[in-house]
Amino acid sequence: MWIEQRIWTARDGWSVSGSRDGAASLVLYFAAPGSRPAETILTDLRQAYGDAPILGCTTGGEILGPEVIDDSVVVSALGFARASVRVTAHDLSDMSQSRDIGAALAQALAGPELRAVFILSDGTRVNGDSLVAGCLGAVASDVVVTGGLAGDGPRFQSTAVGCDDAMRPGRVAAVGFYGESLSIGHGSFGGWDEFGPPRTITRSAGNVLYELDGEPALDLYKRYLGDEAQGLPGSALLFPLSIRPMKGDAGGEVVRTIVGIDEESKSMIFAGDMPTGHLARLMRGNFDNLVDGAGRAAEAAAVVAAPCLALLVSCIGRKLLMGQRIAEEVEIVADVLGRTASLMGFYSYGEISPHGFTSKCELHNQTMTITTISER
Repeated sequence: MWIEQRIWTARDGWSVSGSRDGAASLVLYFAAPGSRPAETILTDLRQAYGDAPILGCTTGGEILGPEVIDDSVVVSALGFARASVRVTAHDLSDMSQSRDIGAALAQALAGPELRAVFILSDGTRVNGDSLVAGCLGAVASDVVVTGGLAGDGPRFQSTAVGCDDAMRPGRVAAVGFYGESLSIGHGSFGGWDEFGPPRTITRSAGNVLYELDGEPALDLYKRYLGDEAQGLPGSALLFPLSIRPMKGDAGGEVVRTIVGIDEESKSMIFAGDMPTGHLARLMRGNFDNLVDGAGRAAEAAAVVAAPCLALLVSCIGRKLLMGQRIAEEVEIVADVLGRTASLMGFYSYGEISPHGFTSKCELHNQTMTITTISER
């Protein structure tokens, strides 16, 4: 297996690192919104890698090696000796289609040697929980499912995904990895601290939260945020909610981030489901814990085979909270995985990975999620 990486910036154009040995099996890219026209990115990559499958999305920030970058396009091209890949995509016009599209993607990729599925989805039009559930229902239980929701910085206006075509909104795409020679690792951890009392979700519909403890959810949330409420929904990235079943233990918790608000209904729209009857609790970030969480994710995802590509999908909320210290979470991942790992990733509106405690694949928010790919 060989890995070649590229980065485009307005100042330097394209820069290339790594080594190429033959035709590319797969090309992955993550691009800052507005950094470079989608059609131009596709043309550039076609010129470099011919007819290899190409998959990419917009971001809230890019990762290449141990660095966090803005306003760039980062690329990893892979060449497998024995393994193979296949890509597929569907367009999404309404959140209600999320489960069906997840199932359709998985069915298109199904095969006896399927080892893993990596999903990239529009980040503002999808119900990530339903998308994941649909995918899991159509693949074998031993298939690793990971990925992320495309980003648009802190704006939450428009995200885009491309699959052998120019990126566009409303797109959901996936790549399947096939072959016994593959080693696939995964890890996902957060590091946020809970505060305030737990509250019961008393009215919701899918990923829309209407009431907590019988009170309009948006009103209650604004009281906690105080002056920060003026920056909603962007400021909500700094104060996500953890949710868990009423009788669930701490290991079953997932974190949810707001992607939109409705002032008229006093509701909040989340990246994933907010089931009625679950307990919800506010969270806030602790820098040291967030960095430690990234390191734990890397430890879980580490594989023996080398070289490997490490795909990092971290939440835009972590980036906004940590500011200039955000590089620390990538640096610790690089330290844990070592020099034989080539890192690339993006800051997202949602992370898809098996849970760090339950091993059940779910949509996460505010986590560092890592998928490692290597060939024995």
